[in-house]
Amino acid sequence: MSKTILLIATSNLGKTKEITQVLKDLPLKIKNLKEFPNIESPKEKGKTFFENAFLKAKYYAEKTGLICLADDSGLEVDILNKAPGIYSSRFAGEKATDEENNKKLLELLKGVPLEERKARFICVMVVYHPKGKYIKTEGIWEGLIGFEPKGNYGFGYDPLFLVPEYNYQKTAAELSVEEKNKISHRGKALNLLKKILPDFLKLTQNA
Repeated sequence: MSKTILLIATSNLGKTKEITQVLKDLPLKIKNLKEFPNIESPKEKGKTFFENAFLKAKYYAEKTGLICLADDSGLEVDILNKAPGIYSSRFAGEKATDEENNKKLLELLKGVPLEERKARFICVMVVYHPKGKYIKTEGIWEGLIGFEPKGNYGFGYDPLFLVPEYNYQKTAAELSVEEKNKISHRGKALNLLKKILPDFLKLTQNA
């Protein structure tokens, strides 16, 4: 069976690895944006995770002619009125690093006790076909924000995110890709996607 090319709308190798791990049993050849360095990024003007994921998936599918998977994900912290939310990747500034974003979050939570540091990761995924059809899934991962970064895996806010599945004794950055994919927001959205993607691909091939 010939493999369908699926473009993941990211240059982030950590994210690419997580997605590839879950979808590895499907007849897909996965590429990411590192193979398309000349395509400029679209402006993320959406007001929700879905709007941004849809915008990116549609944009890159139309630019490349490939089926495109885009996700928009972020962290909501209850005591900060759900910030950083859709601005998670640029919380400390437009070109902020993960470390700068984490530092800003810790500064804003200074003096807040653990039980009041409730947070959740949200991930919305959209797969868009150049013919105009799309599917979407969503995953949510509840947790707490720790007091200092821990762990060498993952990316983004993972080093601060204490996970309930390990009794808040481990951060997301202390989990392997396999462990994380079973319980994370992206893992949940991906595992849902894995179930509906084959039918979507069949449908679009025949359209």
